[in-house]
Amino acid sequence: MKIKEITTYLESIAPLSLQEDYDNSGLIVGEPDAEVKAALISLDCTEEVIDEAISSGCNLVISHHPIVFKGLKKFNKKNYVERAVMKAIKHDIALYAIHTNLDHIQGGVNGKICEKLNLQHIQILSPKKNILKKLVTFVPLCHVERVRTAILQAGAGHIGNYSDCSFNISGTGTFKPGDQANPFVGNINELHQEEEVRIETIYPEYLERKVLVALIEAHPYEEVAYDLYPLSNAFYQAGAGMIGTLETPMEELEFLQLTKSALRAKVIRHTALRAKQVRRVAVCGGSGSFLLPAAIAAGADVFVTADFKYHEFFDAEGKIVISDLGHFESEQFTQELLFDVIKKKFPNFAIHLTSIDTNPINYLI
Repeated sequence: MKIKEITTYLESIAPLSLQEDYDNSGLIVGEPDAEVKAALISLDCTEEVIDEAISSGCNLVISHHPIVFKGLKKFNKKNYVERAVMKAIKHDIALYAIHTNLDHIQGGVNGKICEKLNLQHIQILSPKKNILKKLVTFVPLCHVERVRTAILQAGAGHIGNYSDCSFNISGTGTFKPGDQANPFVGNINELHQEEEVRIETIYPEYLERKVLVALIEAHPYEEVAYDLYPLSNAFYQAGAGMIGTLETPMEELEFLQLTKSALRAKVIRHTALRAKQVRRVAVCGGSGSFLLPAAIAAGADVFVTADFKYHEFFDAEGKIVISDLGHFESEQFTQELLFDVIKKKFPNFAIHLTSIDTNPINYLI
């Protein structure tokens, strides 16, 4: 199997276009067409992880955090990034990262946290915007069902819990085929009128190529007329953080203890308890302080995340309990998530979970 078979599948689940601007997800080291013997999954890509890959015969490391966030100008082994990359290249080990794009999908990092906390009725906390587009095309009556079905099966037409959404209206199209044309209907150099249906539907931008290919292949016209409109609507199937509800409300301290146990945290930093029951819970794996206003606005009783700074805890202002369990602790189950996803798709492929604890933070308890 080639590396690109695995990466293409992962990117069909978590498209690279969903990553943040600062991120560097994707294939960082290696050739897409190279054969892959086995893969090692880790939260971080460190020298120790590369050593483990070498000893276990894995020539692909799939990590959540990218080893390279910005351009490297020199390779002198002066820091762990340069040393890890150089060792990977020397031993022909490919490095792949699936970071904020995996954070931003419903079944991703935050979905795994919700699963561990047994949250129900989960949804994206801060949906992405400016990712949706509207497709408008014009189809002769005899091909309406075929064309509409093709573009919807390609992924267009999803709104919330509804699929196959489109708007259709009949009208008259006009065109005059030129000398070099090969018209489906009409005659060369004669103005033609054709009863057509205007089909409108929406799709996320990362599906654009797939949708347009489906449209052109299914459409009978030699030249397919279509319009693309960018939309500022929120895309509720992708975004930062998630929010859900507990099946049975809990006391705040009881919930914090549950969180500590379920997410295997050694310690939890939290704001003052409010003497209220916890029912609605917001989560964000990794650094989530930027989502505090969204968590409060969504009516969350507790916000489970990491990396809050001292003064940021004041921003809770008694409206919510901030539960900071640590960056590694909040994302450690991403390894389990990736293992399950890849194993389900490629059951005969050799894939391993790292035995290295890559958490750089230690606690004196």
